[in-house]
Amino acid sequence: MAEDLRTFQLPESVAGTESDVRLAQAMIEAWRADGIFQVATDATQRRHTERAIEASRQFFRQPFDVKSRHVSDLTYSGYIASGEEMTAGEADHSEIFTVCKDVPLGDPRVQGGLPCHGPVPWPSHQYETSMRAFMDALGVIGEKLLRLVALGIGLADIEALTRLTADGWHHMRVLRFPAASAATARGIGAHTDYGLLVIAAQDDVGGLYIRPPVPGEDRGRNWLDSESTAGRYEDDEPWTFVRPVPDVLTVFPGDILQFMTGGHLLSTPHKVRLNTRERFALAYFHEPGFDACARPLFDPASAERIHYGTHFTNMFMRCYPERVTTRRIITEDRLSVLEVSRLLSAESSRTPIDRKKVREPSGTRSGVLPTVGP
Repeated sequence: MAEDLRTFQLPESVAGTESDVRLAQAMIEAWRADGIFQVATDATQRRHTERAIEASRQFFRQPFDVKSRHVSDLTYSGYIASGEEMTAGEADHSEIFTVCKDVPLGDPRVQGGLPCHGPVPWPSHQYETSMRAFMDALGVIGEKLLRLVALGIGLADIEALTRLTADGWHHMRVLRFPAASAATARGIGAHTDYGLLVIAAQDDVGGLYIRPPVPGEDRGRNWLDSESTAGRYEDDEPWTFVRPVPDVLTVFPGDILQFMTGGHLLSTPHKVRLNTRERFALAYFHEPGFDACARPLFDPASAERIHYGTHFTNMFMRCYPERVTTRRIITEDRLSVLEVSRLLSAESSRTPIDRKKVREPSGTRSGVLPTVGP
């Protein structure tokens, strides 16, 4: 099934005006009905997107032995070969270049052995320049979107989410999908994304499918091993084909937004099917800071927290158990350094949310998953 997704034009700035609130409420309504919406891009953003995709084409055209040199043992940045990544125990068929936070070797966090910190193994200066420009532009969009989300879910404090993303652990996955073959049409299996907010660009080929909210369907707490949706609903309708549209970005919530809103916003399951020709996509993740602690917005008494750095590290170690980065984290016991960081962050986040700055969104009670649907 393919539908025309709702497309929104973002303002130059978000200050909480009446027009901002109307836009914010329409965005939330679109997410709760469709699981996804689009934002229109301007000429500058379009140039950044085109250059990032073209630079990625050039990188992935290189021989495997050249691409495979660009891997870090400090961070999960770098090249990932087709079949190296798996979803629900089945190999995915995509080549990836991951761009994590680019942290210099001399940074105290790198020197102190904090996992996932280190420089990106850029294949060229030109590739670095193209990716940085693209990600910086999406970072501006991400901050606007989070202010609108705060307005749309009824937070009086417009910066409630952007404070979480100060020095955000923003990162990106550049994905190349081959043409489908007689052997497989699988690109990536059904899953939700572990972070806060996903902003994606794709070329004109198409292959992305998303699962909209289904009334009564239990999406689980996807940030827990015991309730992951990886592989779930893979062959169960409904799935919406995200038709490629020029000059837009697609936006949907990740697991952390589901956690923070008590299920008012659901993390959007998605999968990729291979098409008749090669396809490129850029998935950007607008994230909390590495040491930030996410907590429920509508249940201030809850003791539940997600320490983002621990969450990120666990997700990547689980996804890449044999990668050189994972082996180094284990061998050098870098998780003990992470635990100290987590405890310090937890202690600093104990200040309760001011209930005067929060009102519950319509249709939900604190800590209770609401019924969602179109």
